[in-house]
Amino acid sequence: MTREGTTMESKCKWIKEAITSTCHEVLGHNKHHYKERITVDALDNIQEKRNKEAAINTSQTKAETPKEQVGYTEGHKKAKRSIRTKKINMWKI
Repeated sequence: MTREGTTMESKCKWIKEAITSTCHEVLGHNKHHYKERITVDALDNIQEKRNKEAAINTSQTKAETPKEQVGYTEGHKKAKRSIRTKKINMWKI
């Protein structure tokens, strides 16, 4: 114990909490850390791809599955293409 009656761990904990709260006040808290090259349109394409993947998983018959897979592959290609073009354009600047 130190002279004031507090332990070193409690002091470190207090300092860490003070720094963390100050950083959150100044910078704000980011829940998700997205890459800058991924735009909102690309995120929409990714979500569309996920929805199509869910449709494949919930298809009732084997006849429906190939139809859903075609839509999924198109959505997958679209999402990849949009991210790739944004990445290329970002590096050209």
